[in-house]
Amino acid sequence: MPASREVVFVDGVRTPFGRSGPKGLYAETRADDMVVRVIRELMRRNPGLPPERVDEVAIAATTQIGDQGLTIGRSAAVLAGLPKSVPGYAIDRMCAGAMTAVTTVAGGISFGAYDVAIAGGVEHMGRHPMGEGVDPNPRFLSERLVDGSALIMGMTAENLHDRYPSITKGRADAFAVASQEKAAKAYADGKIQPDLVPMAARKAAEGWGLATADEAPRPGTTLEALGGLKTPFRPHGRVTAGNASGINDGATGCLVAAQEIAEELGLPARMRLVSYAFAGVDPEVMGIGPIPSTERALRLAGLSIDDIGLFEINEAFAVQVLAFLEHFGIADDDPRVNPYGGAIAFGHPLASSGVRLMIQLAREFAERPDVRYGITTMCVGMGMGGTVIWENLA
Repeated sequence: MPASREVVFVDGVRTPFGRSGPKGLYAETRADDMVVRVIRELMRRNPGLPPERVDEVAIAATTQIGDQGLTIGRSAAVLAGLPKSVPGYAIDRMCAGAMTAVTTVAGGISFGAYDVAIAGGVEHMGRHPMGEGVDPNPRFLSERLVDGSALIMGMTAENLHDRYPSITKGRADAFAVASQEKAAKAYADGKIQPDLVPMAARKAAEGWGLATADEAPRPGTTLEALGGLKTPFRPHGRVTAGNASGINDGATGCLVAAQEIAEELGLPARMRLVSYAFAGVDPEVMGIGPIPSTERALRLAGLSIDDIGLFEINEAFAVQVLAFLEHFGIADDDPRVNPYGGAIAFGHPLASSGVRLMIQLAREFAERPDVRYGITTMCVGMGMGGTVIWENLA
């Protein structure tokens, strides 16, 4: 049996993220076709990788039905033109699907079962709303295993505000405005575009179009505008459409490999996987999930929070990021946190978002050779958190 091997992040790409709904970019585009576009772009960008050397394709989706079903890792690999010898499978850990796809294939690479793998995720929330077709067991409520709010993500965010009374609506709105401003600056500075793959999208009424940029960002968002938004989850609540991520469609993918294989094939190694951890929390406050998962990942890596020079935290809700920052004693506007902005601006197509965090961290690492360690972390529906710690190879 081979000794465990170092695992590196080679490259990552994503489609522009669209707004879900009949007017969104991808209203009439299939989810599996978005994955195909990502896989083909990964192969195009890395011509040194022979397609037959891809050992696995792991693709996540939260709602695994329709065009997101049919063990999408395998079906998308075939549709993308990879050799039929390349296997694939599907993963579901809700919002952390793509993150789990990466950590799962990374374990296989470290163990020696794979040399190179593709991992990613897709969510077409316009075609498949979160929870479509599910049948929650009545025992969850009848036996009080969870509170009734646990299955409605916005209500779990309101619960988190209750738990952290210092996190006011004003703080959440200010964080959301900053996310929009950082995303607009990242676009203006050309930081996001290099890892977007243009996606052809057709609508019966309009014909063919080309999606080349994220649809969700709202540059110019002001505190005043956010202050007037409704609080749909609770009267006089604190969670609004402005300080939460939207409902989105999009796909992500990345190449991960054993470090020695990347060197052999001449593939770039942008970052090394140091450690990862997942943790469970009360589903009613699922937003605190990244706190225990990060503590565990740091412990496994022998690091402290002070060793981390960059944080990519998925902004499902502003309150959830602020709770993480408050716990670790990090300022709301710390420049290490989401320097390009986050999901409040870009959107959060559930299972795909974990790899977006990694794509942005790898780009930030390249700019910051002075930073050694970074984190990608996110909260997960049903009360979980996931964290991956990366080392900068730039």
